[in-house]
Parts: sequence; structure tokens; C-alpha cells
Amino acid sequence: MSQMRTIDAYGELSEPATFTIQRLLPGPIERVWAYLTESDLRRQWMAAGQMEMKAGSSFELVWRNDELTDPPGQRPAGFPEEHRMEGRITELDPPRKLSITWGNTGVSFLLEAKGNDVLLTVVHRRLPERAIQLNITAGWHIHLDLLAARLAGKTPTSFWDGWSRLREEYDRRLPA
Repeated sequence: MSQMRTIDAYGELSEPATFTIQRLLPGPIERVWAYLTESDLRRQWMAAGQMEMKAGSSFELVWRNDELTDPPGQRPAGFPEEHRMEGRITELDPPRKLSITWGNTGVSFLLEAKGNDVLLTVVHRRLPERAIQLNITAGWHIHLDLLAARLAGKTPTSFWDGWSRLREEYDRRLPA
């Protein structure tokens, strides 16, 4: 049985304001690290933006979710075509750990080699109220689905349609 089946694709609130989600991805670890840290690769599954690989350095990420899949699906009302967010690298241990801030929240990416695969754990801390938690949890889930597809050489499913479906599912899964 594949190790992938033992990891729940859904993340969970590991604490009331902390979301944790994992994916087992095709390695090697340096390749997955590049998809986290290099703008040209990261923009294929999440957001563009140059990062100076140094703790304390600031960066800007630019999300253009309509460009992630073809077709992109129906963008929900109220979501802009482009979203920008300032961040700062708070911890760096290539190719095993990258911790950053986004606004008032913090995100850690932890990578662990598992044979030919890499276990990626994303921990997003200090999440605000539930409505935003639902957007963020569905967002991480679909973005990581895209990353897995890109690393496996597969065509990902429609971003917005997947996000909308996942938001409904997390609405049922997360505590009210």
C-alpha cells in the first residue's frame, strides 16, 4: 500500500487558530524546496515573488489564481484577480524548513525526506475568525493539490472550482 494513502489530504485545526496540512510529494527534497522558494516555480502552484534566502529578509507574494489552471473555474464574487501580501522570512534551514510571516499570521513549511518522496507539512498560525479560516484552509488544500500535480507531471484540476468545493467541505469539517 502506498504511503500516500496514510496521509489525510485534509488539514485540521491542530489548535484553535492553527491549521496543519500535509502532502507526500515526489522528491527529491531539493526539488520540492525549489518549488517553495523560487518565484518561477512557486507561481505555478501558489504565488510569485522573489525571496532573498536570508532570515529577516522581506518579500512580496503575488497571487493570480486565475492563471494557475486552464480553465481556472469560476472565481467567487468579491475575490480580486490579483492579491498581494508582504511577508518576512523568520526562519530558514534549507532544504528542511522555511518559516515566514504573512500579515499577522505565520506559516512554516517543513520538509522531510521519505525515501524517494518528501513529506511537506504546512503549519499556518494565528488564523483569524472562522470565515477567513475557511478561505485559508480551502486555499492551502487546493494550492497543495496543484503542487502535487505539478511535481508529478499531471494536469491539475480547475483552481476555483476545487477551492469552492473544498471551502464547503472545510465548513463541514472544522469546528463551528
